[in-house]
This record gives sequence, structure tokens and C-alpha cells, in this order.
Amino acid sequence: MEQDPNDAHTVVVNDEEQYSLWPVGAACPPGWRPVGVSGSRRQCLDWIAVNWTDQRPRSLRERLSAKGPT
Repeated sequence: MEQDPNDAHTVVVNDEEQYSLWPVGAACPPGWRPVGVSGSRRQCLDWIAVNWTDQRPRSLRERLSAKGPT
């Protein structure tokens, strides 16, 4: 089933700081929470593109940061 790009979505994030889209009005999936940004699919994807600049999971970033420079 093809999604209408104008359907309203909300941006959600998990504990690893990974982002996704979820339909407005639908309950968030377990382990995810809304970030307060909603709009068309394109608007949400544009927000994610600007704000999710490091796509590595948070736990990996922290582990690498704790090791220090190599």
C-alpha cells in the first residue's frame, strides 16, 4: 500500500538517538518517543536530515568517546 506523502507524521526517537517517522495520532511503538516535530512526510524527513547528523547509535558514540583518540 502506497503512503500519501502529505499524510501527517511525527518524528520519533529511541534511546539510541535514532530517528524515524510515525503517523500522527497512532500510539508510539515501544521504545520510541515523539520529539515534538510533526508535519508532512517531507517536512519530517527534512528535519531529521538537519538534526540527525551522526547516525551511529548513541551507545557506540559513547563507547568510542570513552576510548579517546586512537
